[in-house]
Amino acid sequence: MPVYRDEAVVLRTHKLGEADRIVTMLTRSHGKVRAVAKGVRRTGSKFGARLEPFMVADVQLYEGRSLDIITQAESLGSYGALITADYGSYTAASVMVETADKLTESEGSLQQYLLLVGALRSLSRSEHGSHLTLNSYLLRAVSMAGWAPSFQDCARCGALGQHSAMVVQLGGIVCDACAPPGSPRLDAATIGLLSALLTGDWEHAAASPERTQGQAAGVVAAYTQWHLGRGLRSLEHVAR
Repeated sequence: MPVYRDEAVVLRTHKLGEADRIVTMLTRSHGKVRAVAKGVRRTGSKFGARLEPFMVADVQLYEGRSLDIITQAESLGSYGALITADYGSYTAASVMVETADKLTESEGSLQQYLLLVGALRSLSRSEHGSHLTLNSYLLRAVSMAGWAPSFQDCARCGALGQHSAMVVQLGGIVCDACAPPGSPRLDAATIGLLSALLTGDWEHAAASPERTQGQAAGVVAAYTQWHLGRGLRSLEHVAR
């Protein structure tokens, strides 16, 4: 059977039998892959710890009839232990991998892979607040999937200027003429933070008041889940 090798980030795992595990991974070159890791739940497993969620590994697989089989795994990014040691980072990472899983159901994306790996690495190093890292990741991930939000010009008609009505169904901030009655309004600080999270302006993001960060997080959650077409179960555990 054909053997192939790739870099992969582990999204989730499921038990299989007494000692095996099904591992769902987002790979660099082969998209999303579901594969069996035999014997990894035994205490003497050589690579079980390398195939836990949030870990990045160089994996070798051979193609099976229904599921591929993992034969080797070498660690490239041991982020799991550092992330799970902090509740905020753990819940943020859980939302990230669930989002990546849903966004890549039909096919993979190198950009999505690199974005996820970079976000998990940043979380493990505590480079930014976990909430900021999560919300920046979500905005960028949905943008790469084709749903880039507009936080300045009207998302519907393109009218220039500073608008304040936020309508996730229309793609972001819209002008008064396009805003449906009762549309929620955002203040300039929240809109500025959303723009900073989308572009990676971490200095601006970190200086934002806690209240503004909370409002932005609510917008990001609503926008992401609307465009995914379903809720994110792990988002319920993220402290607001």
